[in-house]
Amino acid sequence: MHAAPTRKGVDGMRLAGITVGWGITGSFCSFDEVLPQIARVQSEGAEVIAVVSPAAATTDTRFGTSADLMAALEELTGKQPITTILEAEPTGQKKQFDCFVIAPCTGNTLAKLANAITDTPVLMAAKGTLRNLKPVVVAISTNDALGNNARNIGALLNMRHVYMVPFGQDNAETKPNSCVAEFSLIPDTIVAAVSNRQLQPLLIDRVKRLVR
Repeated sequence: MHAAPTRKGVDGMRLAGITVGWGITGSFCSFDEVLPQIARVQSEGAEVIAVVSPAAATTDTRFGTSADLMAALEELTGKQPITTILEAEPTGQKKQFDCFVIAPCTGNTLAKLANAITDTPVLMAAKGTLRNLKPVVVAISTNDALGNNARNIGALLNMRHVYMVPFGQDNAETKPNSCVAEFSLIPDTIVAAVSNRQLQPLLIDRVKRLVR
């Protein structure tokens, strides 16, 4: 059983008064699982501002078009997503985010975050949040989590103010190195993170995903 965060805000909403930055990176097959979690976080009282990587903001795939993604994010949050480093950079100076979520977080973004590389608006917003000693919540979706990226996951687990959404292998038979976060646990992970706690258990038996 997962630990149940107990933080309560106004009217019992656990994230009342919190502004959450939400980074979207190019794990396109995960968008349909991630977007409903934005609405759930908002239902807990949080304001959400989307920050989108260049890959997610400009690439059309069999999972949908970039235009549809951007429209969905604007409809969900009521704001135009941040799509450039220039727009993302002031979020740190203004201390805009009480928490920054990267969901889905690709292996590419995961590796760059672990190695202090800041070349997308998502990474810039994450860097600004960490600068302010605020939590960054990472929900991975990567085919090499147990391969080349395992070292980077280890680095993030030891990085101050970084918290992971519980994750597990999504299809061990077909993709033995692949791991994906349990995106439905994002709200609980945020609640724990703003109280400086890692939601447990971290490693879970995740629902199997078909290869699409």
